Amino acid sequence: MLALAALENWYITGLNVWSTYLYGKLDEEIYMEQPEGFAVPGQERKVLCLWCALYGLKQAGLAWWRTLNESLKELRFECLKSEAGIFYKKKGTNIVIGIIYVDDALFCGPNKAVVDAIKAQFMRKWECRDLGEPNEFLQMQITRKGHAIHLDQCTYLQKVVERCGMLNAKSASTPLPAGYYAAKNTEPVDVELHSRFQTVIGSLLYLMLGTRPDIAFAVTHLSHHAVNPSQDHPNKVLYICRYLIGTSTYSLVYNGGSGAGLIACTDSDWGSDPTSCLLQTGFYLMLADGLISWTSCVQKTIAYLSTEAEYMALSNCAHQVTWIRSLLGELSYKLKAIPICGDNQGSIFMASNFPVMEPRSKHIDIRYHGIHESVTKGNVELFFIDGAENPTDLLTKNLPCKKFAKFRAQLGLQFPSGSI
Repeated sequence: MLALAALENWYITGLNVWSTYLYGKLDEEIYMEQPEGFAVPGQERKVLCLWCALYGLKQAGLAWWRTLNESLKELRFECLKSEAGIFYKKKGTNIVIGIIYVDDALFCGPNKAVVDAIKAQFMRKWECRDLGEPNEFLQMQITRKGHAIHLDQCTYLQKVVERCGMLNAKSASTPLPAGYYAAKNTEPVDVELHSRFQTVIGSLLYLMLGTRPDIAFAVTHLSHHAVNPSQDHPNKVLYICRYLIGTSTYSLVYNGGSGAGLIACTDSDWGSDPTSCLLQTGFYLMLADGLISWTSCVQKTIAYLSTEAEYMALSNCAHQVTWIRSLLGELSYKLKAIPICGDNQGSIFMASNFPVMEPRSKHIDIRYHGIHESVTKGNVELFFIDGAENPTDLLTKNLPCKKFAKFRAQLGLQFPSGSI
């Protein structure tokens, strides 16, 4: 949504709702013990019946969303069917979009006066803190420079590096050493090592999901060993931290002035895991010259040929493209076929001419054939890109420094002078 706001040059304002979960109304009959220090004298054995949700209840999040949804309906907002955390309201030729995640909210739209008026109505319903033009959302710093929006997690990254004791460590030029493969640990679980590894890898996962696609392969590759890490695995996690130290001032940029539309790119690394023989797949979606969605993961199904591996990757990418089309369609955007780039001619031919190659594709899991429907309906259009020029390699392989830096620069990542 921030990429869309950059393209449309929308006004953005934010707020924070105090004690959100306490507003949630419960449908279930739930009791709790009297809090320590607040028990009624002589009735200590009695329990309290809850009318509203409390922090810690499993139902608290859903209860708050239902209350929030009803409140926004009174303001004539509608919730997107494609994304429960996005609400929109049309007022004449204007549109106002609300992005709400628990207690953090952003309102954006083309008309500042209309957006501010609706935000004021929302704030009269709940006890809120007005943030004005937002500088932060979900621990991501937001900086607006003209028609461009810069996102970074520098503050959060600093805390992670400090917690790992790596503040004075020497920086690295790539997230992992060239040619490194994380071998499975066959020794018994070390409880202390297990806890320490999961703490750090969890912090890096949040960075990767937020604004750091450049560490996606490294983090997901090591996270597969979170159940039973060896001593080598935490060492390589700290190696990722060394890379982050050298690129700590990075930002993900959405350049609204570019006018760049939606494009997707996909790749897979067939047989990259010698242990399980499962393929590594990756794809990304780009809007306004910056990534809006990216994935690096191991497929659950073994592919017998590299063409099949690329075909599966195309299908996974098409699923995400379909969701983005649905989301933007609910906001009244009419999209043409979204281009998806892949570096395997055979997989593109299979997806475009199914079931011409049925003898070679009939054993592929049926769920991967959804790509053919997307092509037939004109929702996506497939294009070939040379493998040596495919930036998605960064999401599927442990690349050497020169190639890694080349592809990183093509993903909408910007580094001030002095960075790696």
